[in-house]
Amino acid sequence: MRRPGIASPLPVLSAAVLAVLAAGCALKAPPSGDELNRQAYGEVVPPSAWAAAGATAGAVEDGWVGSFGDERLNALVAEAIAHNTDLRAAAAVVEQAAAYVRIAGGSIYPAVDFLGRTSTPNGSGSEPLNAAILSASWELDLWGRVRYGRRAAEDQYASTSADYASARQSIAALVVQGWLTASEAAMQRQLAADALAGSQQLLSLASDRQRVGIGSELEVTLARSNVESFRDALRKLDLGKEQALRSLELLLGRYPAADLEAALSLPAVAATAPAGVPSELLERRPDVIAAERRVAAAFSGTEQARAARLPRISLSASASYLESDLLVLQDVSNPIWGLGVGLVMPLYAGGALAAQVELKTAEQKAAVAQYASVGLKAFGEVERALAAEQAAVERQSILESRVRDGERALELENIRYRVGSTDLRSVTQQQLAVYSTRSSLLSVQADRLSQRVNLYLALGGGFDKNQG
Repeated sequence: MRRPGIASPLPVLSAAVLAVLAAGCALKAPPSGDELNRQAYGEVVPPSAWAAAGATAGAVEDGWVGSFGDERLNALVAEAIAHNTDLRAAAAVVEQAAAYVRIAGGSIYPAVDFLGRTSTPNGSGSEPLNAAILSASWELDLWGRVRYGRRAAEDQYASTSADYASARQSIAALVVQGWLTASEAAMQRQLAADALAGSQQLLSLASDRQRVGIGSELEVTLARSNVESFRDALRKLDLGKEQALRSLELLLGRYPAADLEAALSLPAVAATAPAGVPSELLERRPDVIAAERRVAAAFSGTEQARAARLPRISLSASASYLESDLLVLQDVSNPIWGLGVGLVMPLYAGGALAAQVELKTAEQKAAVAQYASVGLKAFGEVERALAAEQAAVERQSILESRVRDGERALELENIRYRVGSTDLRSVTQQQLAVYSTRSSLLSVQADRLSQRVNLYLALGGGFDKNQG
C-alpha cells in the first residue's frame, strides 16, 4: 500500500522528459548532393554527353545479362550470386552493419534492469531475506550525441548495402567475362584444330610429291614441322581453356575441376547499348552511392564528437522491495520509489575531446576525397569502355576483310603448289598468316563483348530486372 502523501513518480518523470525533449536540439543535415559535388569535384562539371564515340541515347536498362540471349549464362550468373564465397562474406558484413545500427540505437531508449534475491533458513538460525529492485536510467540526448551515433551507423549500413550491391554486379560481370573467355578458348582451339588438319593435308601432299619424284625431303620436313607447331598450339589452347573453366568454376563456388562445357560460339548483342547521360551516373552506380553514404556517416561522426564535449544529463528511477525478519527496517512503505537526475560535465581530458573532433573532421575530409575519387573513376570507366568497344568494332571490320583476302590468297597458293609453280614454303607461310588473322579476329570479337560487359558494369545498370 502506498504511503499517504507520496505521489507516484511516473507523472513527474513524464513531465520532466517532455520538457527536456522540447528543449533538445535538432540534428544537422549532412551536405546535400549539390554541396557535396561542389566540395568533391570543384570546377569539374560532367558534360551533357559522353566524349567517347559509341554511346547511344536512352536510359540505362536493367537486366543486361539477359541481353546476351544465353540461358546457360543466365543460370551461371544466378548460381554465382547464390554460392560465390566472396559474396557470402560481403553479405555477412551487411548483417554486421545492421547489428551496429541496432546497437547504436539502443542508447536512445531507457535502460531497465531488475535485481531479485531470495534466501531461506538453512537450519543454523539464519532468517529469510527477500529483495527486489527495478531501476531505469535514460540519458537525455539534448545535443544529439546518441542520435548522431545512430545516424552514422545507419549511413554506414546504407554504404555497406550499396557496396554489397556493387559486389553482386561485379560478380555477375566476372561470370559473363569468364564465360566469354572460356568460349573464346574453345573456339581458338577449334581454329587450331582446323589449321592442324590443313597442315596434315599439306604433309601428305608433300610426301606424295616426294614419292613421285617432283618433291623434296626439305618440303616434307617443312610440312612436318608445321604440323608439330599446330599440335603445340593446340595443347597450349587446351590448357588455356581448362584454366578459364577453373576460374569460372571458382566464381560459381564450385570445385575447380574444369567440368563445365564451354560454348563454341560467341553470343550476339545489339550494335550499341543505351548509355544515358554522365550527370545521372553518380545517382545510379552503387559504389558511388556507397561513397556518398560514407561521407554522411563521417559528418554524423564529426557532430557526435562535438556533442561529446557538452554536458550529459540523465534521468533515473527505481523501485525496491525488501523483506526480512532479521533486519530492522525503517518505517517506510514497501515498495520504495526513487527519482534522480544526473549531470556529467566534461571539464578537462587533456585535449582528447578536441582531438577527437579534429580526428572526425579529418575523416570527413577523407571521405569527401574518396567520394570524388570513386566518382571520377566511374566516369573514366564508362569513357574507356565506350572507346574500347568502338575500337574493337573498327578492328573487327578490318580483320574480317583481311581474313577474306588471306583465305583467297591461301587458296591460290595451294593451286600453284599443286601445279608446281611455287614451293611449299609459300603455302605454309600463307597458312600461318590466315590462322593468325582468324585468331586475332576471334580475340577482337570476344574483346568487343567483354568491353560491352565493362560498359554495363561501369554504367551501374542492374544485371537482373527483378533484383538489380
